[in-house]
Amino acid sequence: MSREPRGPNEKLGTVLALAGISNAGLARRVNDLGAQRGLSLRYDKTSVARWVSKGMVPQGAAPHLIAAAIGSKLGRPVPLHEIGLADADPAPEIGLAFPRDVGAAVKSATDLYRLDLAGRRGNGSVWQSLAGSFAVSAYATPASRWLINPADSSVAREARAAPNGPRRSGPPGSELVRVGHSDVAKLREAAEEARRWDSKYGGGDWRSSMVPECLRVDATPLLLGAYSDEVGRSLFGATAELTRLAGWMAFDTGQQEAAQRYYIQALRLARAAADVPLGGYVLASMSLQATYRGFADEGVDLAQAALERNRSVATDRVMSFFHLVEARAHAKADDAPACAAALSAAESRLERSRDGDPDPSWLDFYSADRLAADAAECYRDLRAPRQVRRFTEQALSRPTEEFVRSHGLRLLVSAVAELESGNLDAACAAGTRAVEVAGRISSARTTEYVRDLLHRMEPYGDNPRVVEFRERARPLLAAPA
Repeated sequence: MSREPRGPNEKLGTVLALAGISNAGLARRVNDLGAQRGLSLRYDKTSVARWVSKGMVPQGAAPHLIAAAIGSKLGRPVPLHEIGLADADPAPEIGLAFPRDVGAAVKSATDLYRLDLAGRRGNGSVWQSLAGSFAVSAYATPASRWLINPADSSVAREARAAPNGPRRSGPPGSELVRVGHSDVAKLREAAEEARRWDSKYGGGDWRSSMVPECLRVDATPLLLGAYSDEVGRSLFGATAELTRLAGWMAFDTGQQEAAQRYYIQALRLARAAADVPLGGYVLASMSLQATYRGFADEGVDLAQAALERNRSVATDRVMSFFHLVEARAHAKADDAPACAAALSAAESRLERSRDGDPDPSWLDFYSADRLAADAAECYRDLRAPRQVRRFTEQALSRPTEEFVRSHGLRLLVSAVAELESGNLDAACAAGTRAVEVAGRISSARTTEYVRDLLHRMEPYGDNPRVVEFRERARPLLAAPA
């Protein structure tokens, strides 16, 4: 449906011409973006012609999908006012800001947590309106501001006395919350539990998970409460961990635009915590997302930003992980020498690490087998199947009961290596085992790896083993996202 015409939308026509997108091309892009979010859209070139020549405004998520489609072609965010659709239902820009002021940073983060509540209470269009709006350029300001100054000078927050009543903190009507270390400890316990759940079962339906609920119900009142600088730093650090995890779970389930917003807020909170390694971890997460989305050069920049600020701060294990993330981006950029150098640095740093090092708890998943698994993916991207097989064998040599998703991904990478080495039977066998694992978790990334393997097997489509594998994978691919 569309609203009544208002006259020609010259702004939309101008930007379409600038982007070099035809009416049919825009309609196709909008329909595809909608399909990715479970929306059944049937726009065509005539629909676009009406938007431009008659100024008709499509309803629901469509205006934001139009902006996202044009933005992906231009390589930058496109606000609604630039395409003459500013009076459409507003898609919140919540979560994209990286405020300089600590108070504004608290508001930016808590506004995002509350938006998630709106998404879960029947207003699904709130998140659908953000569909496809990931823009890697949105990471530029957060990364540069964090590099310039990775820590705020003070984060203490004192309650103000109300004129005619008890002292309060937060929104009008809320009770004062005086935050102590025990409150922060509960947030950290929640983060550790959520990390274990995510590693074992995947991101799942991240909006109904405990993490966004914990941010809204538990973390928000604390952030809006009163605390000393010491307690505040710890509070911001714990909340940053949870926020990064919410972003990672969204990323794992394909909600890229939501993941981006959580990552930006996690980085801002890490700066308030004066936790430089944690900020680097968030940047590494941003790098992995950028690389996954096809922005390898930006992925390199984000990983190197994490490394640069942590050279004299982070432990060897943390630095090893940052080098590994850098290697992933170099591999996707098809830069084999840079990838090899980054992998060598990752291996060297990990070998230098010791059990007694003060490694952060959020990196407890990282070990030699994880390095080997990512190295295998690097060489998959560099089309070096012999190296993929070598590292995959190492990655699969240890039991991974606690990391079910990782085990499935490693099997799929192994299947690709076997296929590219001409071992079709071994590829199908590894793929079948991976599908069995994938059926026990909820991870859009794992499903995409299965789909990629099937695409690579298309030249062998009539082979009985391939036909059997395709049938085994069919229920997984048909499951709702």
